[in-house]
Amino acid sequence: MDKKPVKIYDTTLRDGSQAEDIAFSVEDKVRIALKLDELGIHYIEGGWPGSNPKDLQFFREIQSAHLTAAKAVAFGSTCRSDCLPEADSNLQALIEAGTQAVTLFGKSWGLHALEALNISLDQNLEMIYRSVCFMKEKIQEVIFDAEHFFDGFRENPSYALSILKAAQEAKADWIVLCDTNGGTLPHDLQRAIQEVKNEITVPLGIHVHNDTELAVANSLIAVREGITQVQGTINGYGERCGNANLCSIIPNLKLKMGIDCITDAQLKKITEVSRFVSELANLPHPNYLPFVGNSAFAHKGGVHVSAIRKSPLTYEHIRPERVGNRQRVLISDLSGESNILYKASEFGIDLESKDPTVRRILDNLKKLEHEGFQFEGAEGSFEILMKKALGKHKKFFELMGFRVIVEKKEEEGLPLSEATIMVRIGGQIEHTAALGNGPVNALDHAIRKALEKFYPQLKEVKLLDYKVRILTTKDGTAAQTRVLIESGDGGSKWGTVGVSENIIQASWQALVDAIDYKLLKEEK
Repeated sequence: MDKKPVKIYDTTLRDGSQAEDIAFSVEDKVRIALKLDELGIHYIEGGWPGSNPKDLQFFREIQSAHLTAAKAVAFGSTCRSDCLPEADSNLQALIEAGTQAVTLFGKSWGLHALEALNISLDQNLEMIYRSVCFMKEKIQEVIFDAEHFFDGFRENPSYALSILKAAQEAKADWIVLCDTNGGTLPHDLQRAIQEVKNEITVPLGIHVHNDTELAVANSLIAVREGITQVQGTINGYGERCGNANLCSIIPNLKLKMGIDCITDAQLKKITEVSRFVSELANLPHPNYLPFVGNSAFAHKGGVHVSAIRKSPLTYEHIRPERVGNRQRVLISDLSGESNILYKASEFGIDLESKDPTVRRILDNLKKLEHEGFQFEGAEGSFEILMKKALGKHKKFFELMGFRVIVEKKEEEGLPLSEATIMVRIGGQIEHTAALGNGPVNALDHAIRKALEKFYPQLKEVKLLDYKVRILTTKDGTAAQTRVLIESGDGGSKWGTVGVSENIIQASWQALVDAIDYKLLKEEK
């Protein structure tokens, strides 16, 4: 395989934003574009300026955003069948976007020309040729996306190839082969590319969707066949099942195939960029994404943990630091003594393998997990559990009692929750009350109100997430309930857990652990 450098083309801001539940603001798009530029992306497709005012505004703002290496790209269709390119408003909008490069898409599947556009095959060819010619007179770099190419090639190879030849004759700088429906299998894609290379000399790109879970594989095979531009999105966001995931493609190109696309230093930023885009998309970051997911280098089984303590290569295909991720060891009823020792080292706790405390902690862990506790997402609670077993846990306050009242005064009105709490800190008793949006929120407000005058650092702590899991559904409203709380202080995040038949008690356990964890952390 000829290892030619590959250009990375990101379409998160256009194709990615077509995913269900994603809607980027103009500010979001500018911030993401700057992050993609830091990552070393070569082309950033910002949107379709002819389709909506927001995308046109993005292109105005990105001109002053000072991209260091990436080219902003405006996207749009070829001219309409009923007008010349110079009179087409969509092409004029592309010119007004003021980008160094534009991407034009045209139909390469006869079905779309005949039925979707209601034009003849010859008209379709003429539209593509004229549009590319016109844009080449106005714009420095023109990329032609042959939409539905692989479907068109399967149905009518000669016509699909004639589309590419028209774009080539019109002096397109790139021709991108698109698997728009995402249904092409790797061997069919490979065979089609081989035939294209016999006819086309213009540099080729690949743009595939993930409807058969093959977008990454198809992109990598395309590169093996000599394609030198790969299009995709961060985290694989996109319409239907998504686009090819650049967070998998880039590390595979760089680390597995030895192909130059971004630098080693830029590659270390890919996990950060992946999570940044998820945050601005207002979506939870997918744990199970390869390379960049929180679980990508997480180990749970005791045998696995024992092995990676000797050599990470035993259960990790690359070092996570190369993609800006980290190794994690999870704690559960599948844990062995190696898990306990690993976590002790991570928490800065001095614990030897022969110490009988290790076995006591492990036995207690398995007992608690059997009762319904889960420490995978509650490492704050597990650190406290370990410190209690070692006699290193400090009791910061003593609960003397609390009461929660939920009152509803009107049929249409919302219930009002009030929590009253009494705690002892040192020799002083603090008795206070607080209102909240629900009983747990009221209890959270009350305990903070009581403690913050003694521990002002708690003012930094925010409750970020609150999850409830019913563990024994057959018991109805008396079911065992697990509450998982995520807290943060601006610098770090931690999870805590509580389990009880009473949801208030389970919440209280998790809230207390969250407070204890913060105060213990401050004392380190």
